Amino acid sequence: MSQSSNSASADFLLELEAVIRSRAEAAPQESYTARLLSEGIQRVAQKFGEEAVELALAAASGQSADVRAEAADVIYHLLVLLQGSGVSLAEVLEELRSRR
Repeated sequence: MSQSSNSASADFLLELEAVIRSRAEAAPQESYTARLLSEGIQRVAQKFGEEAVELALAAASGQSADVRAEAADVIYHLLVLLQGSGVSLAEVLEELRSRR
């Protein structure tokens, strides 16, 4: 993946984080994200865990289309979990950079 593609991917994740942040303020009946967050951090964490298991099972079965779909679910639910925990994606990325 080129540097330009990496930057575009990171920009998209930051945009998605901003959408999730704005949806967190929406009415639960209008937004899945708002509804999930309104159920509390334990439910968000449970949903993230369910999606992570589904990704692991898809990877183990060797179904690349399923891996892509489940990985997308994991990334989305990770961002929701971070939102519910008050942690930004930038903080996570900085943590990863510090481990390099």
